[in-house]
Amino acid sequence: CLSCRKRRKRCLRDAMCCPGNHCSNGLCLPNEGEAGHHAEIEETIIESFAHEDHHFTMEPHPRRTTMPTKPHSDKGQEGDVCLRSSDCSEGLCCARHFWSKICKPVLKEGQVCTKHKRKGTHGLEIFQRCDCGDGLACRTQKGEH
Repeated sequence: CLSCRKRRKRCLRDAMCCPGNHCSNGLCLPNEGEAGHHAEIEETIIESFAHEDHHFTMEPHPRRTTMPTKPHSDKGQEGDVCLRSSDCSEGLCCARHFWSKICKPVLKEGQVCTKHKRKGTHGLEIFQRCDCGDGLACRTQKGEH
């Protein structure tokens, strides 16, 4: 395990930041209204769920020190933030998207791929693609352009 990141330190997700902070635009920032207001908000949400059948798109929730267990998978789904490909579900890889990395699909036959002429050119890509799937290789398509 790694120690948590303090305020104004770089992060990829909330779990990387110390308690009382959240990850916003790649930096750990203090949670708004952390002192005293959190219990009131939590209580209001619990009440509203108990009395109404509404679905909320955004709700504050208490900071957790451990990650909740996911019933379907511990691996990231397409579009989830990741650090390495092993963080992503099967059929996905961890690839750069702007200045962060997200789970993207491994390429299938017929999809556009990136053929690297020299080793180490991956570092220059802002929108990195996954490699080709098993048994496939990236090659130049001959024919009409």
